[in-house]
Amino acid sequence: MLPSRVLLLSLGALLVLSPDSSAAQASSQPSPSPKRTADEERLRADWANLARYRADNAALGAPAAGEQRVVFMGNSITEGWARYFPTMFPGKPYVGRGIGGQTTPQMLVRFRQDVIALKPAVVVILAGTNDIAGNTGASTLEMIEDNLASMAELAQANGIKVVLSSVLPVFDYPWRPGLEPAPKIVALNAWMKQYAAAHGAVYLDYHSAMADARQGMRADLAGDGVHPNDKGYGLMAPLVERAIAEALRGRQEAR
Repeated sequence: MLPSRVLLLSLGALLVLSPDSSAAQASSQPSPSPKRTADEERLRADWANLARYRADNAALGAPAAGEQRVVFMGNSITEGWARYFPTMFPGKPYVGRGIGGQTTPQMLVRFRQDVIALKPAVVVILAGTNDIAGNTGASTLEMIEDNLASMAELAQANGIKVVLSSVLPVFDYPWRPGLEPAPKIVALNAWMKQYAAAHGAVYLDYHSAMADARQGMRADLAGDGVHPNDKGYGLMAPLVERAIAEALRGRQEAR
């Protein structure tokens, strides 16, 4: 009995002295980067990033008499494009309200502040790709469609004409490979086209002009297969101008 008891005590001592294996594994993993930590803290404090354009909105003020203001609501594609607005659309009252990485529920939360309160004549919505990528968790197509429809309905209830932009083609997301987003994007765009026709919105088809044979982004239009380069934005510019003109015509006819 005594040797067995000694053995048990020895094993107990080893368990007490030995570090927990899961703790050891956790300590061996690299610490998150300062940027990632800051991003996570910001999401906890301001999930929809309402603070991003608060000061800009206050400085912008109401549209001048006769001004046909257009607000572009979206993600990093819109945020990156806004830098080109002064040269691509000189003299046009176009306002960029894109935030990198955002999904449709985040945009819906800030839609009143960043769109409705600015009193535009038209809103151009380009959203959905980050939902498909799972940036804020898993999203079904129905969830994305509901959020897009809610934004469109909010705009129309406030006298704002809506341009629903197709999600740009993507074969694979560099930050989340293997999701096979292309067929989901095609399906979401088909829904948008149908919704726009049934609800008095304008459907803007970027996808057809930018897709390759795999239904991904043409290599000459984006370096990472997701975000347009100068040539990509240059291709998009006349398409959005035509869609905005169509929306403005519809607004005048409705008066």
